[in-house]
Amino acid sequence: MTTVVAEAARPRTLRSAAWLLLAGQLLYIAMTQFHAGGDANDHHAIFATYAQNAIWSAVHLGQFAAMALLVAGLVALFTAPGQQARVVARIGLAMAGVTLTLYAALQAVDGVALKQAVDAWSAASVLEEPARFASAEAVRWLEWGMRSYEDFAFGLTLLLVAATVFGSSLPRPIAWLAGLSGLAYLGQGWIAGTEGFTAAQSALIVAGWVFSLAWMAWLAAVAARPGGESRVAEPGMARGAVAVDA
Repeated sequence: MTTVVAEAARPRTLRSAAWLLLAGQLLYIAMTQFHAGGDANDHHAIFATYAQNAIWSAVHLGQFAAMALLVAGLVALFTAPGQQARVVARIGLAMAGVTLTLYAALQAVDGVALKQAVDAWSAASVLEEPARFASAEAVRWLEWGMRSYEDFAFGLTLLLVAATVFGSSLPRPIAWLAGLSGLAYLGQGWIAGTEGFTAAQSALIVAGWVFSLAWMAWLAAVAARPGGESRVAEPGMARGAVAVDA
């Protein structure tokens, strides 16, 4: 005898993933608006600005919290029903963990070490100033390296998101937008590692935000619709019922 079991009880992982992603991205953009600004490659000028910034640590902690939310959303997406056994989702899950680990290291360098270095340079005597500046600049170059590889990891993770969406019944434009956001982060990583924090890198940051907000909002809209939860499953299993022998 065959009993038809409806899939109405599927976990609401897709909706959770969409809202975590969107909340994390929006919080990250909001926190970045409070980051001290200026020509980031003019080290004398920008280090002086950083030394005078009273909310530096709070801003970087907020950015880390935002990235943690975003990565939690990626984890929820890669572990959604129908995705757990897929190789792409498993690799994506691992890359999401690598991304958060690298971002934590980046914030330790940028949010803590660089601030201490520029504060020491700002307070240094005339005789100590050159050595203190050299130390701060070395930390800055370490930040370039950390940011470069964190961007590479995040970009690859977003490309895996695109592949995951292609393997589901979700709308294909979500995959294209996720892929474009991934390419924007890969571009950021290359520029950060070769030229530092330039105008071109800033333009790619904004592009990455725009593409990310677009695909995350679209995903949230799909998940909010009746039946949207099941669409992350493989196309042939996205809807309907499962036949179980009793």
